[in-house]
Amino acid sequence: MIKSINPYTGKLIAQYEAYDETTVMHMIEKGSNSFLAWRKTGVHERCELIKGVGDHLLKKKDAYARLMSLEMGKPVKQAIAEIEKCAWLCDYYSDNAPGFLKDKEVITDAAMSYVAYEPLGVVLAVMPWNYPFWQVFRFAVPTLLAGNTCLLKHASNVMGCAEEIQKIFIDCGFPEGTFQNLVIGSDKVEMVLEHPKVRAVSLTGSEAAGKAVAAIAGKNIKSSLLELGGSNATIILKDADLKEALNTVINARYQNTGQSCIAAKRLLVDKHIADEFIDRFLEEVKKLRSGDPLDEETYIGVLAREELAEELEDQMNRSITAGATILCGGDRKRAYFEPTVLKTNDPTVAVMQEETFGPLMCVCVFDGIEEAIELSNQTNFGLGVSIFTQDIERIKSYIPRFEEGAVFVNELVKSDPRLPFGGVKNSGYGRELGLEGIRSFVNVKTVYIKG
Repeated sequence: MIKSINPYTGKLIAQYEAYDETTVMHMIEKGSNSFLAWRKTGVHERCELIKGVGDHLLKKKDAYARLMSLEMGKPVKQAIAEIEKCAWLCDYYSDNAPGFLKDKEVITDAAMSYVAYEPLGVVLAVMPWNYPFWQVFRFAVPTLLAGNTCLLKHASNVMGCAEEIQKIFIDCGFPEGTFQNLVIGSDKVEMVLEHPKVRAVSLTGSEAAGKAVAAIAGKNIKSSLLELGGSNATIILKDADLKEALNTVINARYQNTGQSCIAAKRLLVDKHIADEFIDRFLEEVKKLRSGDPLDEETYIGVLAREELAEELEDQMNRSITAGATILCGGDRKRAYFEPTVLKTNDPTVAVMQEETFGPLMCVCVFDGIEEAIELSNQTNFGLGVSIFTQDIERIKSYIPRFEEGAVFVNELVKSDPRLPFGGVKNSGYGRELGLEGIRSFVNVKTVYIKG
C-alpha cells in the first residue's frame, strides 16, 4: 500500500493499492500501442494539446497548489508559482517545438542530405517529490511533443499529484496511453526499464537512485538522462552589490524550504565584506516566517518527511563535531527544521561536501577569486554556481574554470524553459529544457540521398 501523509499534521491523506506486475505490463503495452499512432500525429496538433494543458493548469492552479502543500509541505504561494511555471513551459514548447523538430538540411556531396529528429517510443520517468508538478512537466512536455509516450513513476509520497497529472492529460484530450502514471514503488523500476518496449529513462533524484537506474539502462542498452544532487556554491565577491546579493541568496537557499537540487547550499564570502554580509544575512534568515504551508504568509514549511529532517540534523551535528560553528537556528521538531546557518573554514565537513536538502546554509570566507573558484569546485557535484559581482567583463574570463552545468552571475541558479538544464560530475548527465531538452529522447537520423 502506497500512502500519502501530510508532513505538517502527520495525518493520512490517501492510500493507493500498488499495481501488480500484470497491470504494469498491460500499461507498457498500452503505451507502446499508443506510440504507433501518436508518432504520426502532426507536431502542430501535439502543440495545440500542450497549449490546452497550460491553460488548464492556470484555471486550476489553486487546487493543484493546495494538493502539493498537503502532500509534501510546500508553502502554498510557492506551490502556485510552480503551477504557473508549468504553464509557461507549455506555452514555450508549444510555440517552439515545430522549429526544434524540423529536419535540418546539411550540405554534402549528396543530392540531398538532412538530419531528422524522430521519437524513440515509450520513455520512463522516475521523478522526485520536491517539485511534484514541475519535475514531471519538465520531462513530459518536450518528450510528448517529440512524439514519444510517457510512463511516470512518481515519488510515493506525492501519489495524489501523480494521479492528478495523469488526469490532466486525459482531460485535455491526449490519446489514451500517451501519458500513464504507474502506481508502483521503487522496487518495480527495474522490471519496467528492462521491458523491451520501454526505450529510455529520465531520472531526477539522488546519486544512489541515479547509479541504480543508469546501471539498469546501460545493461539493457537504453538511453538515460540523470539530474541528480547538487551542492551549489554562491560566491559573494568584494565588489558585489550587497543588497541585491542578500535578497537573492535568501531565496536561493530557503525557497521550497531548501528542498532543491539547485539551491544555494554553500555561501562563499570575500573576507573584505564577510562581517557585514554575514550579519545582514543572519538578520534576514531570522525574519523568515515558518508555519502552516496552507497559510499564504508562510515562507518556510516542513520537510516532506520526518526522516529527511533527521538526516539534515545529522549532517549539521557531524559538521559541528568536525569544527563548524552554528550562527543561528539548529532546532528540529518532527518534520520541521528551523532555518539554520553554520560557519566553517574547513571545506571537508559534511555540509560543505554533501548535499543538504533543507533550510541549512553553510558559510565559508575566502581570500580572493582564485580561492573562491577552488572552494566552489571542491565537491563531487556540478549543477551550478552563482556569482555576485559588478565587474562583468572580469568575471566572464573566469567562467570556463567553474566545473558546473550552469553559471549564473548576479542571479540565483534556476531552471528556465528557454535554457538547457543539467549537471556534470555526480550531478548527472544529459540536458532537459530548451532545444537540447526536446531532443533528449529522439533518434537523430541521418538521411543521405544520392541523385
